[in-house]
Amino acid sequence: MMRIGTGYDLHRLEPGRRLILGGIEIPHEKGLSGHSDADALCHAITDALLGALALGDIGSHFPDTDPRYKDADSLELLRQAAQLLRANGYRVVNIDTNIVAERPRLRPFIDAMRTRLAEALKLEPGQISVKAKTNEGVGPEGRQEAISTQAVVLLESS
Repeated sequence: MMRIGTGYDLHRLEPGRRLILGGIEIPHEKGLSGHSDADALCHAITDALLGALALGDIGSHFPDTDPRYKDADSLELLRQAAQLLRANGYRVVNIDTNIVAERPRLRPFIDAMRTRLAEALKLEPGQISVKAKTNEGVGPEGRQEAISTQAVVLLESS
């Protein structure tokens, strides 16, 4: 049996925070605001995995009201979602993602993101696509107020 899941996340950019996407710290004058490390790419993938399994969303498993998840490493949350995936008898076929950010330019970091995500999920980097897009100056991403991410996962029973 095959299943598809989608995920979406958006975090505001603010000074004084680290910018972490796909488990990689990216040099930038602003970082993503959030209860955890605010890695929006990991959050979107986690939501896509949980959604494909019909197990709710990231907030139901790792609520921002729980102090255990304050400044949490989002790669670890992704690993826990992958454990649920395997416990339910599924494996990832592939993951396709978008990051929408006007700045910084993300192309130099994409291969490292794919490698970190693959390690966390016990996949090959070739099973994960990370694409960086701008919003052509439109919306909160275009005004450099936020970064959004989207993910689609394809699962098959193992």
